[in-house]
Amino acid sequence: MTGQRVLQVLGSSAGGVARHVAQVAAALSDAGDRVVVAGPSGLAGVVAPADGGARFVPVEIADRPHASDLRALARLARLSRDADAVHAHGLRAGALTVLAVRSRPGRRPRVVVTLHNLPVGGRAVRAVSAVLGRVVARGADVVLGVSGDLVALTRAQGARSAERALVPAPARPAPSRGAAQTRADLGLASTDELVVTVARLAPQKGLDTLVRAAAAAARTRPALRWVVAGDGPLHDEVEAAARAAGAPVTLLGRREDVADLVAAADVVASTAVWEGQPIAVQEALALGAALVATDAGGTREVTGDAAVLVPVGDAEALGAAVAGVLADASRRDALREAARTRAAGLPRLPDVLAQLEAHYRG
Repeated sequence: MTGQRVLQVLGSSAGGVARHVAQVAAALSDAGDRVVVAGPSGLAGVVAPADGGARFVPVEIADRPHASDLRALARLARLSRDADAVHAHGLRAGALTVLAVRSRPGRRPRVVVTLHNLPVGGRAVRAVSAVLGRVVARGADVVLGVSGDLVALTRAQGARSAERALVPAPARPAPSRGAAQTRADLGLASTDELVVTVARLAPQKGLDTLVRAAAAAARTRPALRWVVAGDGPLHDEVEAAARAAGAPVTLLGRREDVADLVAAADVVASTAVWEGQPIAVQEALALGAALVATDAGGTREVTGDAAVLVPVGDAEALGAAVAGVLADASRRDALREAARTRAAGLPRLPDVLAQLEAHYRG
């Protein structure tokens, strides 16, 4: 793909969307496209670092309706004037982009929207999301959903063309320490059983389920130690819940040694309420983890048979699955081998570029 003028648009982001946009923008630039990234000013260094090929333009897109939306619409209309393709990420950014581009007379660029999250919340939030969803579905040339349920939703809302997006995990450094050293640094005894979860401490990650599952698993696996790598707004709430439940859960905060932690784990667990193509799960598969996860959103589409999947929110089932894998060394080995095999077949960045090339050019 060479020589196209591509505008990437995103709104506020907790991290995953911004990392994906940065990955796509860098790859498009490397392939010879002229890429502009538009989004909130605080994301400039993340989505368009100084050493990358993309140019960043601040456009303040809030996570809910705001007076600044009118300025964002005008800004996006101007920026899209010179683009061959405009690719928006997220429901609000997608709706604003569709309105900005479709309001223009004359030649219009191709509009692609990637939906990264299932709308959740109260009745008012769901009602607004439904309206925005119809704007995106009926106004975009192509809608990409990061999971099958999102694709089905946007088709039901009237999308002319919809398919599953490809969202590979960005490359991470390989483990830098041996498992024994990592476990020692965590203060574990040689007989302790380590469960690792990598997750932002936010409602989507099902941390109430995690705490209850850890307490349930510890009833039969008293040497279990469950650590969570990640920060977020629920830190104090989760810590208090673990203390009240007597669950062997330790919150490590944000970590730069995630690969070391996953490689040292006896089991890696995901307790999410909803996921698209979870990056942490992809990374765990690539590291050959014995994985137990909730069957949330697109998780099964990522893991295939290379994980033990349990119903969302079922803490007893999750705890029993973790305890069962801990108790069976041969099962752990089989899961690890299946994980490596599955990871080898997951989409890579060239697959993303091929998909986008087809849709940008129409």
